[in-house]
Amino acid sequence: MAKKVKPILETGKRKSSIARATVKPGNGLVRINAKDLNIWEPELARLRMKEPLILAGDMVKKMNISVNVKGGGFMSQAEAARVAIAKGIVSFTKSKEIKKKFLDYDRHLLISDTRRTEPQKPYRSAARAKRQKSKR
Repeated sequence: MAKKVKPILETGKRKSSIARATVKPGNGLVRINAKDLNIWEPELARLRMKEPLILAGDMVKKMNISVNVKGGGFMSQAEAARVAIAKGIVSFTKSKEIKKKFLDYDRHLLISDTRRTEPQKPYRSAARAKRQKSKR
């Protein structure tokens, strides 16, 4: 009886977007929200999500990656998916050289960006905007 391999689950965050990636052995299929990565629009977001796949090279052909993303805008969703894909590849391969390559290329491939929006203050229209004074 063949040993069953557990899928690797990884998450990525950017602003208010959360991406959950599932990595299993397969033939190199990458899907974002049940849609093939190669037909994902806009192109800039697609290229951003492909960065970890290009850096990993031929190792990606041995795994299937499925990502579910929700929240935020299209670019923050792409950034969150990019982090989740990169973390999944490193966890699946257990390779220190790929991890080092990702960190040398861009630290935010493996470490989520912690910046968030500042909360709005009471009785104001924005987080920092104050009423202007005309008297001097």
